[in-house]
Amino acid sequence: MERNPWFTSMPRAQREALIGAAELIHLRRRAMVFRQGDPVHAAGGGFYGLAAGTIKISSLRQDGREAILAVLEPGNWFGEITLIDGSPRTHDATALESLDLLVVPPEAFAHQMRDVVFANAIAAMLAARVRMLYGLTEDATLRSLRARVAHRLLVLARGDATQSVHLRRTLMLPQEALAMMLGITRQTLSKELNALARDEVISIGYGRIDLLSVEALQALVRSG
Repeated sequence: MERNPWFTSMPRAQREALIGAAELIHLRRRAMVFRQGDPVHAAGGGFYGLAAGTIKISSLRQDGREAILAVLEPGNWFGEITLIDGSPRTHDATALESLDLLVVPPEAFAHQMRDVVFANAIAAMLAARVRMLYGLTEDATLRSLRARVAHRLLVLARGDATQSVHLRRTLMLPQEALAMMLGITRQTLSKELNALARDEVISIGYGRIDLLSVEALQALVRSG
């Protein structure tokens, strides 16, 4: 958890209080952490810290089409929105592999929110997520498809929701999952990735994408 920028931004007292209020649970691969529409006091509900494993945040339409909104990596905390506004869960959270998960119950989360330092940290978390959502909206409405692909690769290079200051050059991600994140078909994504590979901006392997030129990706994003 200490590698997560949001968590480490809090003073030690708040970090220790949050961990102390949590229960560590283990979930198997494909288990649902929560489902879209779950109420705030659903069994096992709360504010979650991902200690090990990866989680897919997604939405499934009635026709079976899935949109992947984010992939959460270890260190990330999530699930705060429902605890703040009392409304049902907005999306599905699914284990992509076995998980170690810290669960802070709703009552304990409410108690933590009485601490102004912790409440300000939650406000900062929400602000960062709003900024990310605005960026994705800008992508969908203003940027070309290639610029959208480049932007998402750069976001994923910083850990997607984590947005670490450290950028990694190798993304272990199936192309099908990336296509779902962008809301395009696998075939359309393949054309864009192959074009970037021909220009030696990226290289493509089985279940992985290597970023050969971060500068070229950033230039694509700037040009729109």
